[in-house]
Amino acid sequence: MRAVITVENLRKVYGQVVAVDGMSFEVYEGEIFGMVGPNGAGKTTAIECVEGLRSPDGGTVRVLGLDPVRDRVRVMTRVGVQLQTSNLPPRLKVREIMDMFRSFYPSTVDPADLLDRLGLADKRDAFYERLSGGQKQRLFIALALLNDPEIVFLDELTTGLDPQARLTMWEMVQEIRERGKTIFLTTHYMEEAERLCDRVAIVHRGRIVALDTPANLIRQVDVPVRVALDVLTPLNVAVLEALPSVTRVQVNGSHVVLHGTQESALVEIVQALTAQRVRFTNLHVTQPTLEDVFLAVTGGVTITD
Repeated sequence: MRAVITVENLRKVYGQVVAVDGMSFEVYEGEIFGMVGPNGAGKTTAIECVEGLRSPDGGTVRVLGLDPVRDRVRVMTRVGVQLQTSNLPPRLKVREIMDMFRSFYPSTVDPADLLDRLGLADKRDAFYERLSGGQKQRLFIALALLNDPEIVFLDELTTGLDPQARLTMWEMVQEIRERGKTIFLTTHYMEEAERLCDRVAIVHRGRIVALDTPANLIRQVDVPVRVALDVLTPLNVAVLEALPSVTRVQVNGSHVVLHGTQESALVEIVQALTAQRVRFTNLHVTQPTLEDVFLAVTGGVTITD
């Protein structure tokens, strides 16, 4: 795999605050690379250093073999950027915005085709202020793709969007990758990172504390499987507590939650209930998720918007 972004010992300091403290990672051609963490973890500062919007105080960054600060003009013609916070003049029309941004590049794709692909063709003559939140985000994606970039940076793409708009954005991100683009995204949403990303870097206090595929991250961290059910007949809790793969049993009336160390816990639990002739309903298994991993490797720090 060819690395299109290489970061070594990246460091960025604001006064007494170390925002990025020695980050090193690579992003490979054609992948969706995610960076997650709470506010203040350093992920937005890191991505802005990679984009060339901020100058590092230490370390090296290379994007497509170029220094994004020293070679900023050359880099910006080959990458597309959707910033975490963006705005445009409210009385500009969508087509006028596209034409304005088109003038920034030596060559671009057809803006009309781009708007059509992103479901904005019928909004060409709409004022920016009249667009919904999801439509504005799609417009910013269109602007990021206007120069037909090799790498697309998406910073907090779906923050503030409703669930349906978020699903639409996820589909768009996958379509962008299918067109051969490399995507570097930051997000607050663990489900988003787990669903979209080939690899995820978890950032805490300016450092990368874990980096791997979502599946491998989940396998590597000791996060319990949770089995919940409602019992309809008397239950001997001690039998369940004695199971090798069960670490804890919580009982609240007829509702029982069991914490297991591995996937086989479900089989052992069902066999034990059957042996006791316990009737049960509403069986629900919760597998470990990327959010469980995040909480484990950051010591329980929660993610906030």
